Amino acid sequence: MKHFFTILALLLVAAATRASAQNCGCAANECCSQFGYCGTDQTFCGPGCQSGPCTTNGVKVEDIVTGAFFDGIANGAGANCPDRGFYTRAAFLEALGSFRGFGTDGSAEDSRREIAAFFAHVTHETGNLCFREESGGAQTEVYCDTGYPQWPCNPAKRYYGRGPLQLTWNYNYGAAGQAIKFDGLNNPEIVATDVVISFKAALWYWMENCHTAIVSGRGFGATIWAINGNVECDGKEPDKVASRVNLYTGYCRQFGVDPGTNLQC
Repeated sequence: MKHFFTILALLLVAAATRASAQNCGCAANECCSQFGYCGTDQTFCGPGCQSGPCTTNGVKVEDIVTGAFFDGIANGAGANCPDRGFYTRAAFLEALGSFRGFGTDGSAEDSRREIAAFFAHVTHETGNLCFREESGGAQTEVYCDTGYPQWPCNPAKRYYGRGPLQLTWNYNYGAAGQAIKFDGLNNPEIVATDVVISFKAALWYWMENCHTAIVSGRGFGATIWAINGNVECDGKEPDKVASRVNLYTGYCRQFGVDPGTNLQC
C-alpha cells in the first residue's frame, strides 16, 4: 500500500507539471508543442502544435515573410505616407503566434498562396502599409449595425476601417475583441494604435473568413468576397478587384507558387 501511495503521488505531480507546462508562455519564435513545451523544431512546431509559428507541412511563415519582403511592400508607398513605420514585421510575427494554422494548413503550396493572399489584401487595404485607418469622409461614418444586439454600439464611437485589413462594423470589432482580448466596442481605436493588436485583429478576421477559402481550393476570388465582395464584386469595382488580383499573383511569383484558379470574384 505504501508503494501505491508513492506511485499515486508521483503521477499527480507529473500531471500537475504537465498541466502547468501546457500554459507554455513561449517566446515569439517558439512553438508550444502538443505536450506543452517550448521549442523551434518539428518536434514542437509539427503535428499537435498548440501555438506559436506552428508548421505541419514544412513551411515556416517567417521564412517567407522575410524582412526584405515586408520592407519591399512598405517601400512601395509614396513619399508622403502618413503612417510609415507603424506596421512592422516583428509585430506581425508576434501576432501570428496566436493563430495556429495560418500559412501552415494544407499543402506547402496552399501555405504560400495563403501568405500571398493575405499580404495582397493588406497591401491593397493599407496602400503599401501606409495607412492605419480609413481617412477622409469614412471617419464620419458610424458603421453601427443594430441587427447585432450582442454587439451594442457605443454612441460615442465609430467603427470605421482600421488596421491591416481595415476592420469595420461594430459586430467585427466586438467579436475580434472578445477573441483576442481587447474592448472592441468601447475602444476600437486600439486597432490603429497598438500594432500587435492591429495585426491580431486582421489575422482574426482572416482566419474566421478567408483561411478555408485558400486551403479548400476555392481560390483568391473567394477571399475578395469575404473582405469587400458586396462593394467590389460582380463588376461593381473592377479596378479594385484587378489591383488585389495583380498583387496576389505578383506575390505568388515571388514565392514560387502557382496562384491557382478562381482569381476573380
